[in-house]
Amino acid sequence: MEETILNSFRGVFLTGFLVCLSMLLVAGYFQFIEHLDPCPLCIVQRLLVLVVGIVFLLGAMHNPISGGRRVYGFLVVLAAGLGAAIAGRHVWLQSVPEEQVPSCGPGLNFILDNFPISQAIDMVLRGSGECADVLWTFLGLSIPAWTLVAFVVMILVGLKQLFGRHKQPDFI
Repeated sequence: MEETILNSFRGVFLTGFLVCLSMLLVAGYFQFIEHLDPCPLCIVQRLLVLVVGIVFLLGAMHNPISGGRRVYGFLVVLAAGLGAAIAGRHVWLQSVPEEQVPSCGPGLNFILDNFPISQAIDMVLRGSGECADVLWTFLGLSIPAWTLVAFVVMILVGLKQLFGRHKQPDFI
């Protein structure tokens, strides 16, 4: 069977990188053109999309054989899994009744500048009132919900590389 771009490791990882790049460009559009300010959980999700995108890019450039593909798959699963957990928390915050939404907190820069890192991480992951606001939807899903869907797809791509069969290249 002849390998096409979307069933080759390099093609899949290049596509993953382009998807992550597109997600970051759309996030920039929402922030700078539509003036939708990101909450701390949104910023963390963006950072994790960037991390997964870098792993995808490095994997596509390296194009390793069996063992290396498993390493890249593991790194994608790890970063995208963390992203999915945070996006899931964000979706949950958007779905709780209004009286249970935490109060609005300070911005991410203030938190990082004024609290020890362990406390800052805890504050960001708890979320705040601004994280519960749904500012945009498409097909009934909010931005964090679409981000969660993307992270789940990234996890599946990583799992395929982690546990899939990799044929060894022919050496001449």
